[in-house]
Amino acid sequence: MLEFASIGILVTMSLALVRALLGPTVYDRILALNLFSTKTVLLIAVAGFLTGRPEWLDLALLYTLISFISLLAVLRFSKYGNLGDDERAKR
Repeated sequence: MLEFASIGILVTMSLALVRALLGPTVYDRILALNLFSTKTVLLIAVAGFLTGRPEWLDLALLYTLISFISLLAVLRFSKYGNLGDDERAKR
């Protein structure tokens, strides 16, 4: 049963990659990559359960935190064009 879930997650991941490549706007691509990241976390958790390695959940949580921080960085870069202090915000 979980094998079918992992196959479904892989199909969803492939569809998200297609949307990330073909997305008409930057925000569609960012949303697709965020979906891909979420499905990666689910796939790590399911694979850890299937192999009997519960410590993989720690890796999934770490991947979630890294994904969230990188999403914020990409959104800031797409809005302001840089990741540092914005000169316009100081004025």
